[in-house]
Amino acid sequence: MQTDTLTELFEEHRPMLLGVAYRMLGRAADAEDVVQEAWLRWTAEDRAAVREPRAFLVRITTRLAIDRLRQAQARREAYVGPWLPEPVVTDFVPSAPDTAERVLLADSVSLAVLVVLESLSPLERAVFVLREAFGFPYGEIATALDRSEAAVRQLAGRARRHVDEKKPRYDVDPTERRDLTERFLAAASGGDLGGLLALLAPDVRLVGDSGGKARAPRRIIEGSDKVGRFLAATSRRADEMYELRFIESNGAPAVLVLAEGRPDTLVQIEARDGRVQCVYIVRNPDKLQGFAVPDGR
Repeated sequence: MQTDTLTELFEEHRPMLLGVAYRMLGRAADAEDVVQEAWLRWTAEDRAAVREPRAFLVRITTRLAIDRLRQAQARREAYVGPWLPEPVVTDFVPSAPDTAERVLLADSVSLAVLVVLESLSPLERAVFVLREAFGFPYGEIATALDRSEAAVRQLAGRARRHVDEKKPRYDVDPTERRDLTERFLAAASGGDLGGLLALLAPDVRLVGDSGGKARAPRRIIEGSDKVGRFLAATSRRADEMYELRFIESNGAPAVLVLAEGRPDTLVQIEARDGRVQCVYIVRNPDKLQGFAVPDGR
């Protein structure tokens, strides 16, 4: 098979492979590394032995992601403060012509779901991602993981029950969430405690991820009074140079804070019944590199 054909076939499947790897690993850089390694395996493979390129690439990518996930889980035990997945632009969600399918793909890459997936075993996570996010048949998943179809069905059922039990029930209407995000941001940036308390659910949670490399809470803050007071107390001073940009991250509205043109903080909320249920604040600079703004923009 010619090199051009090899490249075209791989590039055709690259968005899906990135989607699988990111949902498995929760880090865009790791997902890129895994897909690059899959490319190297693809170019070195005996072409006559590959009857179905898509199945081969998914199998290689999934197995590489499982290996890397096992290594990452050990490193995360030493992580400073709460750990959140690395946020990404929505481009990481493969395009889907059907609206319902697009919603499903976006939901499967949300920060809330990715946090829950962290509690699954690597095999359970692989099965859940391939089955629930991408709709792969059990037989194909079994081949990819070198397991029996019966074993894969058991893994899928266990993973689905766990996610259903742990996954928070949030509203997903993007327009309502954008409106609530704007009101929340106005109250928080202005230090308006009363305005914040009116928007926060009584059991709201604030999760800050800095990895010890920036200022952020090293424990989850719970309760509207504590969260509201923290946000009001840490609101930025009016004379500080910063820029706010509304973006779409992980399938939902988010706010990117730029300090002197560089990504400083990403804020995203989860909502239910018009109230803020969870606030995610990502400040680890390693996790914001994908939001860098090109010079001149």
